[in-house]
Parts: sequence; structure tokens; C-alpha cells
Amino acid sequence: MYCELFSADRCHSCQWLDKPYPRQLADKQAALAGLLSAMPVEQWLAPVASLETAFRNKAKMVVSGSVERPLLGIVARNGQPLDLCACPLYPPTFGAVFDVLKVFIARAGLTPYNVARRRGELKFLLLTESHHNGAMMLRFVLRSDTKLAALRAQLPWLRARLPQLRVISVNLQPVHMAILEGDTEIILTDETALAERLNDVPLFIRPRGFFQTNPAIAARLYATARRWVGELAITSLWDLFCGVGGFGLHCAGPDIRLTGIEISAEAIASARQSAQLMGLGQVAFQALDSTRFARSRDDVPDLVLVNPPRRGIGAELCDYLDGMAPPYILYSSCQAESLARDLLTLPAYRIVKAQLFDMFAHTAHYETLVLLKRA
Repeated sequence: MYCELFSADRCHSCQWLDKPYPRQLADKQAALAGLLSAMPVEQWLAPVASLETAFRNKAKMVVSGSVERPLLGIVARNGQPLDLCACPLYPPTFGAVFDVLKVFIARAGLTPYNVARRRGELKFLLLTESHHNGAMMLRFVLRSDTKLAALRAQLPWLRARLPQLRVISVNLQPVHMAILEGDTEIILTDETALAERLNDVPLFIRPRGFFQTNPAIAARLYATARRWVGELAITSLWDLFCGVGGFGLHCAGPDIRLTGIEISAEAIASARQSAQLMGLGQVAFQALDSTRFARSRDDVPDLVLVNPPRRGIGAELCDYLDGMAPPYILYSSCQAESLARDLLTLPAYRIVKAQLFDMFAHTAHYETLVLLKRA
């Protein structure tokens, strides 16, 4: 992949862009194998490769420059803003949207926020596209509600030019720091969630909910989990750190009782909406802390599926799972270092299968899926 800003030594977001992609994939596989070297893996499956360009479904753009000439992108290491509207990681549909948004910023008088001067209102633009139907969600991150009325007044102009914007919201982030979002979300459209569909499973993305940024690889990851689980004789499944339910909903079926646990109420609302559309009866999604939920239960499911944030599931939950002794654990990890650390605290389990999914091409990051069986 060629990137003008990387070649000019101005943007380093893709740290590995100077490596040929096959070498990137091989280096990631070697790194993962090294991290898991203390734990024998019975079956390694081939890494799942990403597209090299246009694979992201989401752009997180820092807004800088002036209200008349806004820049959408990042702030470089030297403090200078870089416009990333032509970034080759974004799908081709994003460029035309960014062009209209720059005009909209001027029309609505949304002065870009300057961190050093603590002035301005518009901090970030967050744009997400549905892999399923091309519909989009747009979030404006503002310092305050001062410009909210002006933004609302210009929305008809914006929606007439970009009818694909189905969900539009404002997030208020008043802290004088480069923090992505605050606690207050104001929905400006009738639709409140972006409809997505990976494989045959309907999913919903809400403004403050997490969703994978590489939907093609996410679909492969979920399909693999469903295939692995389908090869096991299980009737009950816990999906901890379930997010919008992608893993659990792929693995659920008429003969499997699914319990999904996630701390985010927005994500649970999305998961419940998907389960209802799918007509699943033996499903319960709850907005709870995953570790506290597990420790409060006396029953033992046939399989515990975990998809934690980068920090991993932690020693407390590992110790509890090791003692609770479900026959299988399916662990999806976005941080292999924390995965390896967690696996060392599950001594009663062996790794049956492991596979790398390259969710983040041109960087050192990747997803890992491992199936553990009680020894």
C-alpha cells in the first residue's frame, strides 16, 4: 500500500507500512507463537489475512484548522495537524462525505477546538459505515452545547446532501484534554442505531458502543468461533464481555442456552435487539460486570466465551474459571500479551486450537482466537 504521508515521514499511524504485507503477517504469527511458547498448541490454523487498503469502517478525525478551512485527521508528533481525508485505509465512500462535512462545519460555525488555547467547540468527527448496506453514523464531539442549536439548524442541509447518514449525534466532552468522548450523547435523528449484518447475523452499532473496525475480518472471526463451537456437544454458553453480542449470537442456536454479559447498557440494548430479530428464545443479555456475574453464579456452563478489552480477563476471573471448571473456554483477544498472561493462570486447560486474525494491517496489532479444553 502506498501512502503519501508515510512516504514523506509525516504520518506514522501505520508503523509497518514499509514491510511487505506477507512479511507483516509472518512477523505477527511468529510473535504470537513466541508468546504462547510455554503452552503447547495442539493445532495452529493459518493466519487470516486482511485487505491491505480500504478495510476500515470507521474514521476518528481530530478537527483542527479554522472554521472556514477545517482539517480532519490527526495531530502529528510535532504538534502540526495532518489532513487524513485521503487515507487509503478508509473506503472510497468516505472522501465525498468529508468534503461535505468541511462545508457543513463552516455553515454551522463549528469552530475547531484548540487544546493549547482551550478555545473552540468542535473536537472530533466520528464516522462509521455499515458493511451491510452503506448507511452511516456520524458523531460530532463538542466541548459544550453552545453550538448545538446552530448545528441542528443546518442538519436539513447536511442530510439532503448525505442521505446515507442515518444516525447523527452530538457527544459533549467538556474536559480540556484530547479525550475522545464524554458521558453525554444527544441523538439528532429518529434512528438511534446503525444496522449491520455479518454473515447471517443482524447486529446494531450505537453511538457509544464498541464495534470492530475491520468488518470483513470480524465476520471471519465470528464465523470461525461458530464453527469451532458447533463441533462441540454443548447446551449452555456464557458470553462474557459480549459487546453487541457478535460472538454469542453467532454461536447460539435452538439447543444452546446463551447468557451474554457486558458492562455497557448500550451494547446490551443492541444485543437484545439482534436476538429478538433472530427469534432466539433461550437467550439472556444483561448489563453487568463480567467478573462479578461469574462469581455470583453456582451453575457451570458447558462453554465460557470471553472477548475482553486489551487488559485481558485478569487474575481474579482466571482463578475463578479455573476452579469453576467449565469443559471449554473460547478466548478472543486483541492483546496477545494479556492473553498469554491469562492463559498461564488457567493451568487446568490446554490449548486445542489457535488462530491469528489480522484485524489491524500495517501495525503490530492483531486478534487471536484460542479454544481451551479442560485437561
